[in-house]
Amino acid sequence: MCGIAGFLSSTSGGAPAQYGNIAGAMGSSLQHRGPDDSGVWIDAEAGIALVHRRLSIVDLSPAGHQPMHSSDGRFVISYNGEVYSHQEIRAELEARGQSFRGTSDTEVIVESIAASGLEATLPRLIGMFALAVWDRRERTLTLVRDRLGIKPVYWAKFGELFLFGSELKALRAHPGWTPRIDQSAVSAFLRHNYIPAPNTIYQGVHKLEPGTILTLPWGREPELHRYWDARGVAQAGLANPLEGSDGELTDRLEALLGDAVRRRMIADVPLGAFLSGGIDSSVVVALMQAANSGRVKTFTIGFDVAGYDEAPYAAAVARHLGTEHTELTVTARQALDVIPQLPEWYDEPFADSSQIPTYLISAMTRKHVTVALSGDGGDELFAGYNRYQLATRFWRSLSIMPRALRQGAASAITSLSPERWDKGLSFLPARMQPGQVGDKLHKLASVLGLADSSAVYRRLITHWEPSQLMPGIAEAKGVLWDASVAAQFPGLLERMQFLDLVTYLPDDILTKVDRASMAVALEARVPLLDHRVVEFAWRLPQRMKIRDGKSKWLLRQVLDRHVPSALIDRPKMGFGIPLADWLRGPLRDWAETLLDEQRLREAGLVDAKQVRTYWAEHLDGRRNWQYLLWDVLMLEAWRERWT
Repeated sequence: MCGIAGFLSSTSGGAPAQYGNIAGAMGSSLQHRGPDDSGVWIDAEAGIALVHRRLSIVDLSPAGHQPMHSSDGRFVISYNGEVYSHQEIRAELEARGQSFRGTSDTEVIVESIAASGLEATLPRLIGMFALAVWDRRERTLTLVRDRLGIKPVYWAKFGELFLFGSELKALRAHPGWTPRIDQSAVSAFLRHNYIPAPNTIYQGVHKLEPGTILTLPWGREPELHRYWDARGVAQAGLANPLEGSDGELTDRLEALLGDAVRRRMIADVPLGAFLSGGIDSSVVVALMQAANSGRVKTFTIGFDVAGYDEAPYAAAVARHLGTEHTELTVTARQALDVIPQLPEWYDEPFADSSQIPTYLISAMTRKHVTVALSGDGGDELFAGYNRYQLATRFWRSLSIMPRALRQGAASAITSLSPERWDKGLSFLPARMQPGQVGDKLHKLASVLGLADSSAVYRRLITHWEPSQLMPGIAEAKGVLWDASVAAQFPGLLERMQFLDLVTYLPDDILTKVDRASMAVALEARVPLLDHRVVEFAWRLPQRMKIRDGKSKWLLRQVLDRHVPSALIDRPKMGFGIPLADWLRGPLRDWAETLLDEQRLREAGLVDAKQVRTYWAEHLDGRRNWQYLLWDVLMLEAWRERWT
């Protein structure tokens, strides 16, 4: 895994030394992604520069150096990622007379492009990748992002200048970088805690979406098209469900996952796995151990805080599987020391607070190995999120009531403040009083009057309603508001899974893992997101995902063959931190500085008075606004670093 960057200027004719200095600065900004080697390729006459930072994983020799030319000299590639099918492709090319200088997957990709073309090569690639290819004959630059969005690509066009890179900081290093904050993207961030693709925090700067090719012929505008369409894959899967007994489908899934895991165990450097003790990571580790003659190295972190420590569960799974297990108990001080670095790593506002433990486990793991397998993707593919069953049950009950009646009930609830509800119901016995009952009733009221199930889903995944903090600013809206999605996915469960697959997964989960792991030059591989597994999962009948109230049913069947269910069966835990208490305690002074009312007013991005109200309510314990406040804090921390 590495970092890529570059630029193309259709005015061309720059001095090679000037191009080299600029390209070198862009590469230096990505050194953390690739500390083992660096390379720059320039054709000043054509106005093109390609940059590469290398984290050496496969073929550690100079034969893997990038940017790399095809043997015929036509194509130059700068590539980030790993392709696990490169050995088969290599064998086919060798049978056709192609010779190779080394054993890297990069060389296989560029020679396959030279032999068969890019469009014919992409379907053969199993893995994660972001690549830039310059066609010297046609003077065309092409960018490609992998099917699920595991690896990032950003791009921008300022007049005649086109910039791209693995992270925004590479684009910032070019003197032609002239961005402005996009307030509609800030608005979307407040809803989601991330900025949905293709938007970024800047006007005119974009994320290349998963499964997409960008083609830029010299002197023309970029052209975008998809080579793998998640919507089409999902629809095709639902239209052609798999048949077979429970045992037969369990066999098929285990074989497919086993192949995906084995492919991702190929490396010329030490390798291990993250292990939380949950279903997804335990499946990955179990299949790794089954395929390995030695003991797999596994890693977990725990917190010395009740309700946040999964380490004992991970240790139990590790003992059963016989892995070489390493555990770190994180102190509050260690976690808090990470926070000032977050804006540097994420480049734009990003507020999934599990970014902190994800970095900490990556940093610990990197002390022992260079590659770690992760269990990300299981919730989206096999219906693991609690909100899937919650929303389905809720809408089933809610839709029976006429909307006018629901709206009247919502008005009645909100006629009293949460505090008055808490006080009014205080006469109930303690065992009958749920915590923060007023808050819960107001949340219920917020969904009672919603028009349809898609609106219920949007409400469940919403942090701030953007109009609360940015009145008058139009929100950057994407697929979540696309009416055709409801028509194409009439089942609410499948619709939520699809929307998470194309929004939350790449823009939150995979972004979090990429930046946290790359900050310490650790390659994270995600076998559950092998595109063949994704396509298989979409063909599973709903009863294979949720049965008898249990989510990820078929995935559990695979795991049960390796790990006793008693070690796994427990309420789902997030990869969380005691954020609410930290904001009232050791983080209070830091937060108070960023949330200073005058400071917020001068910045002019959010409603300072509203933020201060939420902050006061959180501090005195009336409400728990930890996640909403974290959104604003990450926005302000980013602004402090980058503006």
